[in-house]
Amino acid sequence: MQVFALTKPRNVHEDRLIQQHHQLRARVFAERLGWEVEVVDGQESDGFDTLDPTYVLAVSNAGDVSGCARLLPAVGPTMVTNVFPLLLPKGGLNAHPAMIESSRFCVDTTLEEGRGSGSVHEVTLTMFAGIIEWCMANGYTEIVTVTDLRFERILARVGWPLQRLAEPKKIGVTMAVAGILPANADVFLRLRPAKYRSELSSVSQAA
Repeated sequence: MQVFALTKPRNVHEDRLIQQHHQLRARVFAERLGWEVEVVDGQESDGFDTLDPTYVLAVSNAGDVSGCARLLPAVGPTMVTNVFPLLLPKGGLNAHPAMIESSRFCVDTTLEEGRGSGSVHEVTLTMFAGIIEWCMANGYTEIVTVTDLRFERILARVGWPLQRLAEPKKIGVTMAVAGILPANADVFLRLRPAKYRSELSSVSQAA
């Protein structure tokens, strides 16, 4: 499994990875979780995909996208400020240039590759490490995200606890919460799976 970061596809291969990532989002968010998201031709997307985000992708050894996340600078339009402001404190989000938003995080947990004896699938840990590595390589120190309480527990279990910005609130069928995650070398080395591979920076080869 390998981690890639793509913004605009530069060739047919990268275009296929971007399409696969939108298909994975449709399967997870629309089909499995039942969220009210827009799916066209089997692919899920929204207006934030038009803002030139960076997509961090975990790609299996067979070449299929098995995990993805969308990254956008927190100082610009983001889901947490534009879609979920009720999850923020009264003062709003104290965004700064070194803060990035992670949204549309999902993994294909049916994948046999990386399924070990641990309670968290290796794809999930690979995605966590990939996001952190990309942040460090691009000058970001904090990640803001909106998630549900189940995923918040996963973050705590692997040693990357979410710093809540406010109390959770029910949105649709989900108890959602917004929070901050640190992006630094200590967390990266703690979460990085043994077989982690990426071309994002030189950090993955360090230590």
